[in-house]
Amino acid sequence: MKEKSTTELEEVLNNTHVKNFSQFCKENKDSVTDDDKAFIEYFKTLFKKKGVSQQTVFLRADIPERYGYKLLSGEKRTRQRDVILRICYAANFTVDETQRALKKYGMQPLYAKVTRDALLLVLFKDRPGSILDVNTILSSRGMPPLRTSGVQE
Repeated sequence: MKEKSTTELEEVLNNTHVKNFSQFCKENKDSVTDDDKAFIEYFKTLFKKKGVSQQTVFLRADIPERYGYKLLSGEKRTRQRDVILRICYAANFTVDETQRALKKYGMQPLYAKVTRDALLLVLFKDRPGSILDVNTILSSRGMPPLRTSGVQE
């Protein structure tokens, strides 16, 4: 089933009564999320679709494998958006897939009015190379590079 936009869901909710809310959830399970499993399943589905292993993604993202596996299993959480961005970039997520992954993880999506976020949106679109290349471009413009998982919050 195709995922519905927020606007589409709001239209359906305008015509939904409390007694029918369970039916709404059942019919829109692909569009409504409320737990970490949605993030985990989203990542696993995209990794499979893109034909990339978790191990390869963690290596490309320059994230310790154990830490990466714990993040994607839900055993650990991070408040560092850069860690999730590293994983998304390393897995070749599109801009839309990355924005959705950030939302599913409970983080703010990249915002075009924030200069660093705007550059990251372009970098995710143009794919200039590895994470090191992305960080070089960010640094060359006086912006902080994508942080590693070294300092975990």
